[in-house]
Amino acid sequence: MTRRHDIDALRVLAFALLILYHAGMLYVAPTADWGFHLKSTHLAGWLQYPMLLLNRWRMELLFLISGLAVHFMRGRLSLPALAWKRTVRLLLPLIFGMLVVVPIQPYVQGRAEHALAPGFLAFLPYYWTHTYHAYGLTWNHLWYLAYLWPYTILLLALLPALESPLGRRLRSTATRLRGWPLLILPALPLLVIGALLQRRFPETHALFGDWWAHALYATMFLYGYLIGTDAALWREFARLRRRSLTLALGCFAVYLFLDKFAGHLLAHRALAPWVAPVGVALWRITRYLYLWSAIVAVLGWGHAYLDHPFHWLPYAREAVYPWYVLHQSVLLALAGWLFPLRLGPVLEPALVVSGTVAGCALLHECVIRRVRWLRPLFGLEARARHGSDTRPSTTLA
Repeated sequence: MTRRHDIDALRVLAFALLILYHAGMLYVAPTADWGFHLKSTHLAGWLQYPMLLLNRWRMELLFLISGLAVHFMRGRLSLPALAWKRTVRLLLPLIFGMLVVVPIQPYVQGRAEHALAPGFLAFLPYYWTHTYHAYGLTWNHLWYLAYLWPYTILLLALLPALESPLGRRLRSTATRLRGWPLLILPALPLLVIGALLQRRFPETHALFGDWWAHALYATMFLYGYLIGTDAALWREFARLRRRSLTLALGCFAVYLFLDKFAGHLLAHRALAPWVAPVGVALWRITRYLYLWSAIVAVLGWGHAYLDHPFHWLPYAREAVYPWYVLHQSVLLALAGWLFPLRLGPVLEPALVVSGTVAGCALLHECVIRRVRWLRPLFGLEARARHGSDTRPSTTLA
């Protein structure tokens, strides 16, 4: 099986967007809707629109790519070996990150809120021993790893059924979708999940009780496994790339209008009583149709233009996991240092973003990838690979 360069590139670009997204969280207003560990004094209301454009599908795309990675690995590993490999690759960076990398985030937040005394080393014992208390032990942005591990183990437990004759027939039915059915039908389970669970179980990233998020992300993870490397289906994604992009932008426009501008109109007493429920139903339909059509557009455009052995891709493929673990701590440490300097609405965010990129690059290049015992703690193989590697990438999905 040849390497799928487009999937490698999409994973790298998706995590690059994550850095920009978290940097945007420092500056987006209003603060009540976009809460974050720190907020700059230079807030911008317009930022919520591009961030909302990404927010409705960015994590779902990452979980779908994660399912693809399991599909790739299944072809060359037994189920016990695959379960062990994913457990080490996911839980070791999660535990190390919670204990060593993440503490800078609650410390910076506590200092900004004048709730902690200076001294990071003095803060660490409090952080390690006060689980779920203010500024205590947490996984923060590493929640993705905590959620991905049980999805992986559950999928591996279901693989014998999925690989049975009946399971193969069901998967074949799914991968034969073409045209508008491919753009519409996979969105329907997501819509049902949202209608049944979203209001009752708002997303918390706390693992337990986060039922809407689990149902949504686990479904996208399963979609990724089912999509796999079916050549005809990926050609269809590429063929539908313009249609899916048009549908996604149209759905987002309607969703944004209903979400941001039409709420007070739908609640107006002068309107017929059926108007508000219809508006809410349309809001929900466009939200989940936008989610799926945007992902189809990303997969289609990526397959059409990114399936090439770019010279930067092997290095970026290795760097993506350490950068993911590091980026939010580096970002908040820089922001906590730069905000009091009052550098203005242009220089300050430019330094925050460029400093985060530089910090992640230096730590990865000069420390992590060169210290053998550190590499597994950031999701890398203990020994770096050399030469040409034509196998599908499984570094971080």
